[in-house]
Amino acid sequence: MKILALETSTEYCSIALWLDGAVISRCELAVQKHSEMAIAMLDGVLQDSGFRIQDMDGIAFGMGPGSFTGVRIACGAAQGLAFGASLPVAGVCTLQALAEASGKPRVIAALDARMGELYLAAYEKHDEWKCVIEPCLCKPDSAPAIAGDGWFGCGSGFAVHGKILGERYVGQLHGADETAVPQAAAIAALGAAQFAQGCGKDAAEALPLYLRDKVALKTSEREGH
Repeated sequence: MKILALETSTEYCSIALWLDGAVISRCELAVQKHSEMAIAMLDGVLQDSGFRIQDMDGIAFGMGPGSFTGVRIACGAAQGLAFGASLPVAGVCTLQALAEASGKPRVIAALDARMGELYLAAYEKHDEWKCVIEPCLCKPDSAPAIAGDGWFGCGSGFAVHGKILGERYVGQLHGADETAVPQAAAIAALGAAQFAQGCGKDAAEALPLYLRDKVALKTSEREGH
């Protein structure tokens, strides 16, 4: 199975190609140049592999949560490529991608959502990943409770709110990777699993996962929630 994956939900831009478990990937700091960089990186990965877009079995993309602009770029690119090559798509949650890349069996994934909030989810892996806390938007001091211990934290949420999260999950959290960012290699692996289960979707269904209704909320509005 050959899967092309895109991930642009943070300040990084990454592209990956899944070839029956082998992965060719590129990841670079993009800041606000995701659109320009993604195409060049895509071309590079395909050239390295010797394949064309038309040779792919599907396109996976990081559907969010994350930067609104970045998530839209990944969705739009996946749609355009899939329509052009008549391929199915698979949206992958960026928080699950963090869990996949961590190599840990119990993961609390958290991305900084700004405005003092987090995008947070928790996953536990046996043969497959099970979502223990569904992706949500929350304040670090009111992050959803979780059962058991042996949890590993990853993502920028721990870089920004690590102390509060450490107190919230005291005795349960055993280590964290604050520098972890969602990357296309993990998106590709999770997307390949979706395609293998026959869960690919039409390109028109390459939709983002937004956990915040508005991009910018006034302070008075946020305090009213």
